[in-house]
Amino acid sequence: MDRDAVDMILEQWNTERPDVDVSSMGVLGRLNRASRLASLEVQKFMNQFGLEPWEFDVLATLRRSAAEAPLTPGRLASLTMIGSAAMTNRVDRLVSRGLVHRETNPENRRQLLISLTPEGLALVDDVVEHHVENQQKMLQGLSKNEQTQLANLLRKFLLANHDGEPS
Repeated sequence: MDRDAVDMILEQWNTERPDVDVSSMGVLGRLNRASRLASLEVQKFMNQFGLEPWEFDVLATLRRSAAEAPLTPGRLASLTMIGSAAMTNRVDRLVSRGLVHRETNPENRRQLLISLTPEGLALVDDVVEHHVENQQKMLQGLSKNEQTQLANLLRKFLLANHDGEPS
């Protein structure tokens, strides 16, 4: 099997501290490196569409949550796993770009509702197809069976570390 950069790190630790089982570093180090590489690729990809990854994340969350739409900023923050203060800033920026609409809830005037504008809907519908193709390209080194195995293992890891469904 080919060696990666993490293999060298593990060898160094095994040489210097053979009394410590560093195998967990191999797993978590690879997760960290894979996440960083995927994030850089997504950033580069989204730049082609004039989007930041966080912008696509908010737009895609609104799109995939159409059955619940419109969403409150709190619900949107929960589904994107960011804080409410950050969501306020993000919504402000997307409103200024004409991609989302913010209105007062007619049933509760203290509550705001966020929805996609027609421009936001068209953009996210266009980008999501290309985004999925790009993700498939990033995973082409793994067979479908290996992708399923990896997804199942990562799910098990996340659930064991208390990362369940958003509230």
